[in-house]
Amino acid sequence: MEDENVPLPGTPVRGSSSGRPVMAVLDLLGRRWMLRVLWELHQRPAGFRDLQRLCGDMSSSVLSTRLRELRVAGLVHTGEDGVNSLSRQGARLVAALQPLIEWSEEWAEGPVNAERGG
Repeated sequence: MEDENVPLPGTPVRGSSSGRPVMAVLDLLGRRWMLRVLWELHQRPAGFRDLQRLCGDMSSSVLSTRLRELRVAGLVHTGEDGVNSLSRQGARLVAALQPLIEWSEEWAEGPVNAERGG
């Protein structure tokens, strides 16, 4: 996968030929395993093998691709020691997702879950 396939603002992405920033981030986050990688790095920085384990032993090729896409998008930094961490922009993205996290927790406790007997 080449860098031009990484969704970035101002470039055409899935669902938007205009490359509007919101469409670019939705395309990026909608990729398989992307949110999981961000979530685990939000918890703490991790090397490749540790991150792979934290992500349920996803394949090394998928993890490598996701990390490359996140680096190109400016959301993850990989240090000289091989440790991956969220960049400032990556941390801001996770913070922006906080209302969704809170909503999902309320949703899990709400009527939908009660109707299922849970």
